[in-house]
Amino acid sequence: MLRAVRRSVASLLGLALLAGCGGSDRPPGEIRGARLPDAALAHERGAQQAARREIDRRAGGLHPPDGKRVLFGDLHVHTTYSIDAFLMSLPVMAGEGAHPPADACDFARYCAELDFFSLNDHAEALTPAHWQTTKDSLRECNARAGDASDPDLVAFVGFEWTQVGRTPETHYGHKNVMFPGLAEDELPARPITALPEGGSMQLFEGLDRIARARYIDPLGWRDYMDFRWLADALAGIPNCPVGVDTRQLPADCRENAGTPKVLFEKLAQWGLPTLVIPHGTTWGFYTPPGTSMDKALAREQHDPEQQRLIEVYSGHGNSEEYRAWREFLVADDGSKTCAEPSAGYLSCCWQAGEIMRERCGELPKAECDARVEEARNLALDAGVSAHLLFPDATAEDWLDCGQCRDCFKPSLALRPQESVQYTLALSNFDEPEPDGSPLRFRYGFIASSDNHKARPGTGYKQYARRRMTEATGPRSEFYLNAFRRDVLRQMPDDLDPQRAWKPPEDLQGLLALDTERVTSFLYPGGLVAVHSEGRTREQIWDALERKEVYGTSGPRLLLWFELLNGPGGSVPMGGSASLGSAPRFEVRAVGAHVQKPGCPDWAEAALGAERLEYLCRGECYNPSDERHPIAAIEVVRIRPQSRKGEAIDPLIEDPWRRFECAPDPNGCVVSFEDPEFVSSERDALYYVRALQEATPAVNGANLHTELAADGKARKTSPCFGDYRTPFDDDCLAPVQERAWSSPIFVDQPRGAGTAGR
Repeated sequence: MLRAVRRSVASLLGLALLAGCGGSDRPPGEIRGARLPDAALAHERGAQQAARREIDRRAGGLHPPDGKRVLFGDLHVHTTYSIDAFLMSLPVMAGEGAHPPADACDFARYCAELDFFSLNDHAEALTPAHWQTTKDSLRECNARAGDASDPDLVAFVGFEWTQVGRTPETHYGHKNVMFPGLAEDELPARPITALPEGGSMQLFEGLDRIARARYIDPLGWRDYMDFRWLADALAGIPNCPVGVDTRQLPADCRENAGTPKVLFEKLAQWGLPTLVIPHGTTWGFYTPPGTSMDKALAREQHDPEQQRLIEVYSGHGNSEEYRAWREFLVADDGSKTCAEPSAGYLSCCWQAGEIMRERCGELPKAECDARVEEARNLALDAGVSAHLLFPDATAEDWLDCGQCRDCFKPSLALRPQESVQYTLALSNFDEPEPDGSPLRFRYGFIASSDNHKARPGTGYKQYARRRMTEATGPRSEFYLNAFRRDVLRQMPDDLDPQRAWKPPEDLQGLLALDTERVTSFLYPGGLVAVHSEGRTREQIWDALERKEVYGTSGPRLLLWFELLNGPGGSVPMGGSASLGSAPRFEVRAVGAHVQKPGCPDWAEAALGAERLEYLCRGECYNPSDERHPIAAIEVVRIRPQSRKGEAIDPLIEDPWRRFECAPDPNGCVVSFEDPEFVSSERDALYYVRALQEATPAVNGANLHTELAADGKARKTSPCFGDYRTPFDDDCLAPVQERAWSSPIFVDQPRGAGTAGR
């Protein structure tokens, strides 16, 4: 028997060797689908027009037809040209294999039935060849869209600038960069990375170590070698010369911009229309505790012409909501103290002390107390690596520390001072505008997916958690233990289980991050909606630039939000006005279509059953004639700082107003005004959320935290991305899916009143 097993192992190794010892590049794939059938496009257009006619009728007929339509897209999509996406595709992670650019085109057109999307692979992981291939594949995708004046799908070119700082002072976060054009002279010759000059990037360090899995998973030998090929190819790209105009640099070098300031300078040198969209701002997976948006509100770090939009929601969670709690308190001398548990929040530094306390055993009380305090201080210093203080601790041991318990689909370890609400409440009085008003962020809101499997717009249905979200992990206990051993190799052999261990600052890449609990905070993606005058590339881009946009958590809610009494007439979402009277607003919202199971017949006819199953997993956007009712409209009012150092907490009123809606599938209309605006003598911004009736959602309950009678967490049941949660368990729980309008900015008069953007 043993001899037979040895022969089988030898045969497997032989097959792996026959597959080739070295790796190679992955092809861009083949786009299969042509333009959508005209009948499908006409049906969707007609359904929206009928919904708008009815909601306008209910609003009293005050809104004459303006020729605009709502189009839905996804402006944050990765392929396996992103090295972290490649990692998720590997056999050891129970991945599906490569997801090249061609998959994104077919998925957007036939699975999600989107109107537009962009590819945004990490610039740090794009070789010159992959950048060119991405552009070529998107050109082919657009070429299949039919009449350029009425295309079925518009695909934009972009990349992600993926900055990660190890400290709050050096962290600026991730931004998507996208362009309207398709021709070579309308696009940069190379993407711009967030790598510091001559340095390396924390998030991607050590990923080539994953290629070692070929020795324990020989049937996937070629996959791991292709992964290593990409890591080696990236390492071999030379850095571009410093101080040279970007247009004069060779196309095959790596161009680095370690801060937003340098990124904006380089983009300005190209002289191309550009949108730069911050995203995932609250995601504590890599964002150090204590990071704040304050430092980003400076003229050298913020270009309001390019940075017009911000992503409030993605498959990595909700970045909208602010909370007053903090991981730690900072004294006047700069020293940090771990925050004690509060009614709705448990800090991870505090939980580190509690884990230590449970391990004290027979230690004298004084020694135990000293080690508890030591654990809390080490957790403060460890930042995103705090979970490694006790390498043998489980995800359950950490309870729900660091998490927002009452947020809608929150991001992992939410950083409140990076939230969109906090961001919009800030003012910079040291760099005023020409009219004397302080510098502020005036973002429009979008949502997207941040999907890493070339699947734009995954949120049309809540299904296939491990395919339509980024949830991933080792496929068996054997492989999980192998990964843990790899982490432990970076730690001393003589670790004391009764004492917290201090992770080194250079602990490599993803091995330092909370990869187990994060899978309970991953969701099917959101969508960006534009109020566009047509379907063309130029019209969609124009709507994005003027910020007449909104985001949804995935379903296609219809939303209109207007200031009715602007100086020149009504002002739509994303706009601004100066008013000397109380602003009056109207909201019109219609729920998304209830989805039918399966896919339309024409989708299978276009792609074939096998490719449709591989991409869509048996489910497509497939609307019925029924719509979900809108349950409520919530209004958020933010009155930005009016003096230097003003406390932020009282400035964010969420919700400021809430209106319950009748359960009517035809939608909900709400009007309101702010009688306090004039007397407050403060500028204000207003945005709305339209909430649908509750429906089951992937990871709707996150860690499934159980609370004791005193409100403290006593147990969690994580939804793992690995074998510990069945791969067919979608971890469903009811939530109210929603849409977020872009804000309307209403300023106090500073001279002649004008409306604009």
